[in-house]
Amino acid sequence: MKETLAKYDTFPKLLGRNAELFGDRKVAMREKEFGIWQAFTWKEYHEHVKYFSLGLVSLGLAPGDKVAIIGDNRPEWVWAEVAAQAAGAVPLGLYQDSTLKEVSYVIDHSDSTFVVAEDQEQVDKILDMKDQLPKVRTIVYTDPRGMRGYKDPSLMDFKEVEEHGHKLEQREPDRYGKNVAAGKWEDLALICYTSGTTGFPKGAMLSFRNLLTMAANLMEVDPKFETDEFVSFLPLAWIGEQMMCLSSALLTGFTVSFPEKPETVQENIREIGPNIMFSPPRIWENMTSNVQVKVMDASWLKRKMYAWALPIGYEYAEAILHKQKPDPLLLMKHRLGYYLVFRALKDRLGLLRIRSASTGGAALGPDIFKFFNAMGVNLKQIYGQTEISGISCIHREGDINFDSVGKPIPETEIRISETGEILSRSPSVFMGYYKNPEETEKTLVDRWLHSGDAGYFTEDGHLIVIDRVKDVMHLTDATHFSPQFIENKMKFSPYIKECVCLGGGRDFIATMICIDYPNVGKWAEGRRISYTTYTDLAGKAEVLALLAKEVDKVNATLPSTTRIKRFVLLYKELDADDDELTRTRKVRRAFVEERYRHVIEGIYAGATSIPIDAVIKYQDGKTSQIRTTLAIRNLQEEE
Repeated sequence: MKETLAKYDTFPKLLGRNAELFGDRKVAMREKEFGIWQAFTWKEYHEHVKYFSLGLVSLGLAPGDKVAIIGDNRPEWVWAEVAAQAAGAVPLGLYQDSTLKEVSYVIDHSDSTFVVAEDQEQVDKILDMKDQLPKVRTIVYTDPRGMRGYKDPSLMDFKEVEEHGHKLEQREPDRYGKNVAAGKWEDLALICYTSGTTGFPKGAMLSFRNLLTMAANLMEVDPKFETDEFVSFLPLAWIGEQMMCLSSALLTGFTVSFPEKPETVQENIREIGPNIMFSPPRIWENMTSNVQVKVMDASWLKRKMYAWALPIGYEYAEAILHKQKPDPLLLMKHRLGYYLVFRALKDRLGLLRIRSASTGGAALGPDIFKFFNAMGVNLKQIYGQTEISGISCIHREGDINFDSVGKPIPETEIRISETGEILSRSPSVFMGYYKNPEETEKTLVDRWLHSGDAGYFTEDGHLIVIDRVKDVMHLTDATHFSPQFIENKMKFSPYIKECVCLGGGRDFIATMICIDYPNVGKWAEGRRISYTTYTDLAGKAEVLALLAKEVDKVNATLPSTTRIKRFVLLYKELDADDDELTRTRKVRRAFVEERYRHVIEGIYAGATSIPIDAVIKYQDGKTSQIRTTLAIRNLQEEE
C-alpha cells in the first residue's frame, strides 16, 4: 500500500489508476434504482468524475474553492467529491436530514461557492435560504424529478454540468490530466464537520496524507481486498463512511453498493451480502433489538432452539476472548448451534458473508459485542475521531476484549495524560479546524491530538475508553461513574431506544428513558393493551413495569454504588431536529439536561409524578401541544 501511495497520492490519482487497472471488467459501484441494481465500472466512475470536474471548472470553480454536497448516499455524491478534488477545490458534506439552520451555518462557514444537492427536497433547502448564502453561485441537482418548473438561474442539472465538461475537453484535451497531476499529498482534501455535541460543528481540515495513511495503516491489521463488497448506507458526511467509501475503496478497489432508500437498507444488505461492514453502535443495537423481537414472535420450537443455542454461543465467544481453545464438546455444540440457529440469523441480517465487521463513532456496550460474537460475527471495536481521519485503534484478529477498543494501528502513538485524557499522534492527525485557530490550539498541542476522552491501557496494551472527560460524573459521596457505560448496558434491551443517565453532584443515579416505540408497541399489542401515540404508550402503567424489569436486569450487573435508583419514561423520543441529538445520534447531554431540567429536579426532589405541558415538533414542521403526566419509578422498592 505504501508503494502505491508513493505514486498515487490523491483520490483522483488513485481513481485514474483503478480505471487503468480494472477498466470495464470490474464493477466499482452499484446503485439500486426502481428495483434494479445499476452498475458502474471503474472506467465509468472515472469518466463521470472527469467530465463533472471539467464542467465545474468551466463554470468558474477555482483551486481552493469549496463545494458543499448534501443528499442521500448516491454515486453522484462520490463523483462530485472526487471531481472537486481533481479541480483543486475542497469538498465538504452535510447530513441529508440537517435542518435549515444547520445547512445554512455549514455552507456559509465553509465559504462554499458551489452546492451539489441530490433532489428537490435538498434544493428547496438551499433556495429557501439563498439570501443568507451570498457566496453560493451555482446549485447542481442530481435528481431532476420535480425540478422542471424551477427557473432560478443558479440551478443546473448534474448531466448539464458534465456536458460543459465535454466541451471544455474538446477545447483543452489535457486540462483534466494537468489538474489531477497538480494535486499533492499534503493538499487539503476534505473539510469534515464534527457532530457538534456542544454547539455548532467544527470543520476538521483533512489532507490526502491524513486520509490515505489512515486507510493504509488500517489495512495492515484489518485487510480489505479488491474482491470485497461494501454497502454504503451511513451518511457520507460522516468520517466513518468517508473512510470506507472513498479512502479504502479507492486504495484497494473493492465494490461499493448504495441502497435504494433508507427504508430498504436491511433488505439491500441481504441482497449484496457484503464482506465488509462498518457501522456506529446504533446500527448494531437496532439489529440486536430486531433479533430479540423476532425471536419473541417466533414459534415455540424456534424460541427453544434459540434459548439453547445462545448460551453456547456466549460460552464459545468467552473462550475465544480469553484465548482458550474450546473443548471438543463445546466445539461440537457450537457448530450444531451455528447450523441450526445462528446461520439463519446471520443470513436474515445480511451478515452471512461478513469477514470484517467493526463499529465506531461511540462506545458499543459489551453485551452487544458478546451477542454478535456468539452468533459467529467477528465484531471489532474501532476508536478514533474525525480529527484523526476516523481511526486510531482497532481490535486485532483473535485479540478481542469486549470492554476495550483494541490497540493502536501502525504509525499511531497513544498516551494517557496526567488528567487521564487520551492523546494521539500519527500522520493521520488533521491540519486544524477551518477558520477556528483558537479551537485548533486547544486540540492540537505539540502535534498531540487531545481527544477529550478519558481512558487507560490494560496490561496487555488494550485501550479502555471510559467516557468523555467532561461527562464522567461523581456522586456526592465521591463515587465516580461513566453515564455512557450504564447507558450502553441499558440499550441492550429491545425496549429501550435511548436513555440519559443523571447523577453528577447528586446523591444517586437516575435515568430518563426513551422507549423503542415499535418494539414496545408490539409487546403491548400482544397483551391487548390499547394505545394511540408514543406519549400514550410511554404513560401506560404496564409499560412502566416492563421497563422497571429491564432496568433491574442492568442493575444486577452493576456495583451497588452505581445502580440506578429512579427512572422516568420520557413522553417523546430524543430527536436531532430538536437539537437533542447530533446527526450521528450522540446525545447533546448538556442541552438535554437543560431542556428537561424540571423533570430532573422532580426526580431528585422525590416526586412521584411530573406534569408536562410541552410542544412537539414533527418532521414536516408542524407542532402540537402535549399535556401528560410522567410517572417516576423508584427502584429501591424493588430491592
